[in-house]
Amino acid sequence: MAEIFSFDFLSLFTLENLFAIVFGTMYGMAAGAMPGIGPTLAVTILIPLTFGMNLLPAVLMLVATFQGSEYGGSISSILLGIPGSPSASATLLDGYTMAKKGYPGKALGYSLMASFTGGLLGGIMMLLFMAPLARMAFKFSDPEIFLIAAFGLITIITIDSKDVTKSIMSVIIGLLLRTAGTDLLSGVDRFTFGIPSMYEGFAFVAVITGLFAVSEVLSMTGGDLGKSNVTDTKNLKVGISVKEYCAVIPTLLRSSTVGIIFGVIPGIGPTPAAWMAYNEAKRSQRSKAFGTGEPAGIVSCESANSACAGVSLLPLLAVGIPGSATIAVMASAFLIKGIQPGPQVLIKQPDLIYGILWGFILAVIAVLILGKLFTTLTARILIVPNYILLSIIVVAIIIGSYGARNNLFDVGVAIAIGPIAFILSKLNFSFPGFLMAFVLGEMIETSFRRSLTLARGSYSIFITRPISMVLVIMTLALIINTVYRAIKQGKRAA
Repeated sequence: MAEIFSFDFLSLFTLENLFAIVFGTMYGMAAGAMPGIGPTLAVTILIPLTFGMNLLPAVLMLVATFQGSEYGGSISSILLGIPGSPSASATLLDGYTMAKKGYPGKALGYSLMASFTGGLLGGIMMLLFMAPLARMAFKFSDPEIFLIAAFGLITIITIDSKDVTKSIMSVIIGLLLRTAGTDLLSGVDRFTFGIPSMYEGFAFVAVITGLFAVSEVLSMTGGDLGKSNVTDTKNLKVGISVKEYCAVIPTLLRSSTVGIIFGVIPGIGPTPAAWMAYNEAKRSQRSKAFGTGEPAGIVSCESANSACAGVSLLPLLAVGIPGSATIAVMASAFLIKGIQPGPQVLIKQPDLIYGILWGFILAVIAVLILGKLFTTLTARILIVPNYILLSIIVVAIIIGSYGARNNLFDVGVAIAIGPIAFILSKLNFSFPGFLMAFVLGEMIETSFRRSLTLARGSYSIFITRPISMVLVIMTLALIINTVYRAIKQGKRAA
């Protein structure tokens, strides 16, 4: 507990840090409000701007973008009935209905206060549990690291997917793509085809740019490029009364708890958390008003996705495993600076980790203040024609792909991956599964091979260690539960 308050809080109030938080929040709100952008693409586009920044402000900018886009996604959900981000899809059920009844500002007010409350509670939980989780991570060796990473992949396969088979294929593709390059353990070149740029493997920024940005460009070109998403931004004064806020506090606390739990588990992300919190609020209140503009329906989704978004940083900082697809993109900021997130960073650079955690709370406060002041202005981003937005994204694709390694080959990789990703998205393949596999692939392969080396080729090392045994049981329980649910659904369908 002492290490939390030993951090020099005033060191966060530098011009660079404050600019990073304010800019990231404003940009995140605007990007989140645009249907089809979402937090992951918003963070991906911003990565090139962090190349020349120090690590702390770079991460704070990305964190603020994530939090701002989670709130921004509710703006288009409420005003248009079109989710600005996947996690805001549940928000439109009551938010859009309340807006159609003539209370868009009130609906946005509920969303804003819920995002603030959920994010703040998530930030407090990260501060409290960062050190204990990191200390526990020091007990992990290669077998435990392999099993934790594998558990994260299996989680995302079983929970965050429409088709388990296609999610498994997505994970396998991500793992295979990660094997390209020079093998660090043996020094053998794999799938390089004699191309010097391939010796280091595929650049992370190039892959995520093609996966999200290029595929989104192709998706946008299939629509009306001259179209604006909305033309009327009247009656958008954001706010709710103290009495109205107090009335939804029980729902806020329950839903934030759901978001925190989902955020700790690698691979799930804010979208399932939002839907789970909405269903739990509907179940606990047993009200038929849900779906007709019920305030509890709005705050349950928004508090859960904001709490989950924040807490999903915890597995990355404490253990080195991204908690969601967007956090996996953020991990590239560490990797670009030559730092592998995990418990070693907390020991060697505690000021950096606690700077990120306290900075996250500042970002949550920034969402509240800037959301209150500029939501009406942010909503006007929806007036921008699609062809202008498309031009901005294309420029960001070229700069971002080239800037990671100053290599035109990476631009070609991004452009080549884009059409493939576009096709796979239409076939309901799992982007989060692919991305998590690509990020964790090297860790999984290395820890697995080292484990077998330590055990002289015996797989018993994964079941004879206490922590490993617990992880194996958890993984098997998850798989058995998934198979059981699939069989049950098959019987219902029959």
